[in-house]
Amino acid sequence: MSKKKTKQAAGSAPATLADATLSGMTRPAGPNFWESTLAPLLDRRALAIAICLVVLACLRIAAASSDLSPTWDEPAHVACGMEYLAKHVYRYEPQHPPLARAMGALLPYLAGSRPQGQSNFNVEGVAIIYQGGNPARVLALMRAGILVFFVLACATVYLWAKRSFGNTVAVLAVALFTLAPTVLAHAGLATTDMGLTAGLTAAFFALLLWAETPTWKYSVLLGVCVAFALLTKFTTLGYFPAAAFFALVAYIMVERPGVAGLVAAAKPRLLPFLLAIVTGAFAVWAGYFFSFGKVPETNLTLPAPELWDGIRFAMYHTSKGHAAYFMGEVRNTGWWYFFPVLLAVKTPLGWLALAGIGLAVAWGRRGKLAYWLPLAFALGILVPAMFSHVNIGLRHILPIFAGLAIVAAVGMQSLLERAATAKWAGAIALVLLAWIAISGITHHPDYLSYFNELGGARPERIVVDSDLDWGQNIVRLSHRLKELGATQVAFSDMNLRPRQLAYWPGLPPVQEINPLRPTEGWSAVSPSLWMLRQYGLNYRDPRVQPWFAYYRPVEKVGTLWLYYLPPGSLQRNQFGQ
Repeated sequence: MSKKKTKQAAGSAPATLADATLSGMTRPAGPNFWESTLAPLLDRRALAIAICLVVLACLRIAAASSDLSPTWDEPAHVACGMEYLAKHVYRYEPQHPPLARAMGALLPYLAGSRPQGQSNFNVEGVAIIYQGGNPARVLALMRAGILVFFVLACATVYLWAKRSFGNTVAVLAVALFTLAPTVLAHAGLATTDMGLTAGLTAAFFALLLWAETPTWKYSVLLGVCVAFALLTKFTTLGYFPAAAFFALVAYIMVERPGVAGLVAAAKPRLLPFLLAIVTGAFAVWAGYFFSFGKVPETNLTLPAPELWDGIRFAMYHTSKGHAAYFMGEVRNTGWWYFFPVLLAVKTPLGWLALAGIGLAVAWGRRGKLAYWLPLAFALGILVPAMFSHVNIGLRHILPIFAGLAIVAAVGMQSLLERAATAKWAGAIALVLLAWIAISGITHHPDYLSYFNELGGARPERIVVDSDLDWGQNIVRLSHRLKELGATQVAFSDMNLRPRQLAYWPGLPPVQEINPLRPTEGWSAVSPSLWMLRQYGLNYRDPRVQPWFAYYRPVEKVGTLWLYYLPPGSLQRNQFGQ
């Protein structure tokens, strides 16, 4: 046999064109970019990549918050936190627990800020911010303390996703969590919402660990984490039990243990659960400096009376409701669809698409409990919130982004894995990720007022307050008025008075807006104060509208509408004509 025939017989080359074609069709495809490069990289360097993502997000948050003036709630929070740190009491306003407020006040306290002795906590908070003559620095220190909660939330998302789905999903979940504009917005403000996000996510993850292995260590961890969540915000009392209930429902549906199985599983967990309760109660009491006394407006004498007074006040607030504007209507009792609509219009559409794909993957693998637990956590937050009468911001369900980030990461991984056999899947994954990233970057530093494409050009027609205009744009207004050479401005803020506004952020001489009497020159109108309160008119007579309803604004400065009436124009054109 010739040498050529010997090589063909060995299979090193096809004998005919037909053999060559068949060989090309049946040869296994080589590994694609995901399998050969990206997946191994994410798996090997998961922790390092996640840390880089968190650091990058912290830099974005710090850069954005440096351009923001105090939001309406921040002075109250720093006042209560400063009282807690400096006086070791908690009496200004107990409706919110002390932990997140104390973290917001910690760095200013270490830098020398102290209580100012004002009777009203909002006035006290403004006095603390302006104390020392450098309000911008104090505000930056307040907000830096909240970044700790953001890092803790990211760490919990990473550990939860890693334990349930592996390194790749863990990295993708952290990436998606740090790309959510609403998360970035409230991670940069000295409020309680990011504290709740960190605490509630940690508490639920600790519950999962404890349910799987009810050792004394996990029992203590569970108690401490639930106390952590409760000490940041009282909505923990509604969200955590609801999330635990949905997790139990998921367990029953997937594992089908039956009544006997549930009883058998509960017995060895009874004593560890009691240990968790005792640990949590002790940690909460410690958070109130082990105080003991009479609960205001009751005849009860209990440990941590501020805690019980705060819960009582929070329940009263929830039952009474809170004035809110939503889609052209003002109510005190809220709307059941408020939070679902806000999730739809204030989350990047690419982010929502990945979460939808993740839900489809979970349904396809519905026999695996791990896929349903992030959804149980999300439902435990959303469902109680839909029955709440306090509808004043998506921030009230901020922890939902932790659970949905894991769901969305599962969807992202599924797309990337399918790219091995379907190129369209890889393209969709790339487009969605780019859409999410670009959507957030192009709105920098306006993460608080972020709306996706569904929000349209006039998002103030949907919602205002902490979802759009929360007092954050006065610094930008000051810069713009200086560029315009303005010598005065009519402007009103919830907390800052004209003298303070002229000192910092540095507005020209300020006079309060009169809703029925226009002012010649420049006027800056807040859509929140207009839509929600009509600058004091409060919709008493629908036939009476504030004067700026009849004029066209010159431009928008952030979320504020800027009007200009030339000198003498009011004499030439009487108001209402």
